[in-house]
Amino acid sequence: MAQKKLYVGVKLREIRTRLGLTQKVFAAKLGVSLPYLNQMENNHRPVSTSVVLALAQEFGLDVTELSSGDTERLVADMREILADPVFSDTPPLADLRLAASNAPALTRAFLELHSAYRRTQERMATLDAAIGQRADVVAASPWDEVRDFFHYIDNHIDAVDRAAEFFAGDDPMKAAERELEKRGITTRYSEETVVRAYDPSARSLTLSARASPATRNFQILHQIALFTQRDLLEATLDLARLQSADSRSIARIGLANYFAGAALLPYGRFRAAARTMRHDIERLAHRFDASLEQVMHRLSTLQRTGDKGVPFFFVCVDQAGNITKRHSATRLQFARFGGACPLWNVHRAFETPGRFLRQLAETPDGVRYLLLARDVSKPAGAWGTPDRRHAIALGCEVGHAAELVYADGLDTGNPAAYEPIGTSCRICERRDCHQRSIPPLERQLRFPENRRQLLPYEIGE
Repeated sequence: MAQKKLYVGVKLREIRTRLGLTQKVFAAKLGVSLPYLNQMENNHRPVSTSVVLALAQEFGLDVTELSSGDTERLVADMREILADPVFSDTPPLADLRLAASNAPALTRAFLELHSAYRRTQERMATLDAAIGQRADVVAASPWDEVRDFFHYIDNHIDAVDRAAEFFAGDDPMKAAERELEKRGITTRYSEETVVRAYDPSARSLTLSARASPATRNFQILHQIALFTQRDLLEATLDLARLQSADSRSIARIGLANYFAGAALLPYGRFRAAARTMRHDIERLAHRFDASLEQVMHRLSTLQRTGDKGVPFFFVCVDQAGNITKRHSATRLQFARFGGACPLWNVHRAFETPGRFLRQLAETPDGVRYLLLARDVSKPAGAWGTPDRRHAIALGCEVGHAAELVYADGLDTGNPAAYEPIGTSCRICERRDCHQRSIPPLERQLRFPENRRQLLPYEIGE
C-alpha cells in the first residue's frame, strides 16, 4: 500500500516561527533549498522523510506533532455542518482537507459563523420573543465553546499536567492532606446531596459521605487546584481567549478537574503502569485508587510531547444516546450535534451492567478501531433519589491493539470481524446501514414506488 503523503505546511510554519528562524536559516538546517521549503510551507509539496528526520535530529522534535489530527477534526466538523440543507452543494472532501490544512483559522471562523446561524435559527423557532430583546442572541454557547477548546487541544494541557504531577509527588492524597493542614482547613462529611462545598470563612471543606472514595479524592484535589494553582489556571484561560465570562467560569472548573485527574493519576507513573499492565483499566483503577471512568478519561489525555501514550478517544453517553463528553486523540471525531452512531457498542453497555464490551469496528474512511464500553451507575445513596446512569467508551486504532489486554483473543487480522460504524447518520456515507435514522444530507435520494428495501428511500451515488 502506498504511503500517504504528508502535507503539513501550517504546522511547519508554526514550528519555524516557534523556533524564531527565518526561512533561509530553517531551510539550511533541514538540508533543503529555500524554494523547496517555501513549497512545503504552502502545501504545494509534501514533507519528505528526510525533512521529518532532520526535524527530529536537528531540533529534537517529536514527529507526532506533524500528525493531521487537528486537520481531521476541522474536516469532520465542516462535513457535518455542510450537510445542513441551507447549503445547496457540498464541496469535495479534497477541498475540505485543503481548506483545513492551508487555512485553519478561516475554517474555524466558518464553523463559528455556522454555529451562530444555527443558534439564531433555534431561537427563532422556539423563543421568538427573545429576538431583539437581548444583544447576545447569537453569542457562543459557553458549554460548546469550552467543549471545543478542550477538543482542539487533544484534551492535554501540558503546563497544568506537569504542575499536578509535581504537586502529587509519590502520594497525591498525602500531599493534599499536607496542603489542607498548612492552610488550616478542616474536612467534614455530610449526608446531604452536595458533592463538595468549601466555606472560606469557616475554613471548612465539606464532602458528600454518599460519594465513593475515588470521587471524594477527586473533589479534594479539585479544591486544591483552586487554592494552589490559581495563577496558572488564569494564565491558561487567558491563552484560551474565551468569549464570555460564563465560558471562562466553566473552563476554570474544567481546568481544576484536569488538575485533579492529573494529580490523582500522575503522568509518568500512570503512563508507565498503563504500559506495564497493557492498559487493563480495572487493574489501573485498583492501583491508583481511582474509578474506572477516571482511568479511562485519563488515558485519553496522555499526549505529552516526547512521551505520548496510546492515542485514545473517550466518550460518555447518556441513556438517550446524547454525547455528554467527547475527547479524541485519534482520527475518529464525534458529531458536534446529536447522538453517536447506534452501531457503537457504547449503546449496548446499558444492557450488560458491570461488564466491559469489546468491539472491532471500521469507519467509512477504512480506519479500524478496537472499542471498549461499559455502563456506569452512580447510586444516589438514599431511598427515593434516582440513580445516575451513563455509558463510557474508550477506543484506539487497531494498530495499537497489541498494547491492550482487551485485544487478546480477538481476530484483529480478519476483515470480517469488523463491524461498520459511522459518526452521525447525517454525514455517514454508508448506503446499506440497517440502523440509519435519517437520510444522509450529502446524497441524492430516490423514492421508487414499486420497490421497498430496508429504508423507505434509496441513496444515490
